[in-house]
Amino acid sequence: MTEKTIPMLDLKAQYAALRDEIQAAIERVMESQQFILGPEVEALEREIAEYSHCRFGVGVSSGTDALLLALMTIGIGPGDEVITSPYSFFATAGSIVRLGARPVFVDIDLDTLNIQANQIEARITPKTRAILPVHLCGQMAEMDTILDVARRYNLYVIEDACQAIGADFHGQRAGSLGHLGCFSFFPSKNLGGAGDSGMVVCNDPTLADRAALLRNHGHRPKYYNKAIGGNFRMDALQAAILRAKLPHLENWTAARRRNAALYTELFQQAGLTGQDGPVTLLPERGWGRHIYHLYQIRVSRRDELMAFLKTHGIASEIYYPVPLHRQECFAGMGFEADCPNAERASRETLALPIYPELTAAQIERVVETIRAFYAL
Repeated sequence: MTEKTIPMLDLKAQYAALRDEIQAAIERVMESQQFILGPEVEALEREIAEYSHCRFGVGVSSGTDALLLALMTIGIGPGDEVITSPYSFFATAGSIVRLGARPVFVDIDLDTLNIQANQIEARITPKTRAILPVHLCGQMAEMDTILDVARRYNLYVIEDACQAIGADFHGQRAGSLGHLGCFSFFPSKNLGGAGDSGMVVCNDPTLADRAALLRNHGHRPKYYNKAIGGNFRMDALQAAILRAKLPHLENWTAARRRNAALYTELFQQAGLTGQDGPVTLLPERGWGRHIYHLYQIRVSRRDELMAFLKTHGIASEIYYPVPLHRQECFAGMGFEADCPNAERASRETLALPIYPELTAAQIERVVETIRAFYAL
């Protein structure tokens, strides 16, 4: 293979451009010798909250812990039901089950891969306590409908915005519409750290205070425990690195959006789309900014195409090969659901490289390689 490999993500290119800023942030923490919570975390909490149009941020140890903490903050426990999507990373449902509650799955829209908001009301029971929509791939779920249902049934809304920092819905940022919003700063995210970390955001001071209490074992002051919490504290090194990266996030988002637009244009020009085409594009709904954490397409002969791309030095990935209601660990637990769209998506979706440093020539090569596969 003479052509250079196109990876799913090139974090080395990102780091090369920010090396001095990141090293200065690391050195600042090393000089302070304050590694857990503290001023760096507090500063990041303010900055992420402001960026997300929220009043409060609570830095935590991962996106998974953000979801778990948000559910704990509203008191989710045994006997409760939480309505959510069957098509997401495992933490979405896993966090519900860890608290003894039951996830109730509502199928997805094949165009957006997000929960079908107009089907949520039919799944509400007297045990329902919350709705947990997922803003998958960087495009927000249909929040108007979700919030209306939640108000009418007095339910909490927790936004799983782990793939959607900076996305918006009619001008309102991801994380700011529900009672609580959850972000992940896993290294591969649009705003990624040098390890695991996350954040819970909200506009309610009572919920923010409760989340901050539960994040640190529920003690206030130290060793005087007012509640049973967990160790969900954010590391100062992660906060400092994220603070160095945050000012660049808008430019990275613009680059991802340009790359997505070019993919779409080239797929259409190649004659791969349309009613009889082998590639189905996932449209933007038009209600706000899609930040393209992932550029997903639906394709025929998905696994064969993936193998073909690999032989031509092009990475791709499947998000997700098994819907949550079909996960082995949930077998026999009563979480089965009728979700044909999620199961179809698990067979057809393929994510292509979309990172900001991707060049137009690389995108052209990806599309041409896919065109060549279907021409065989």
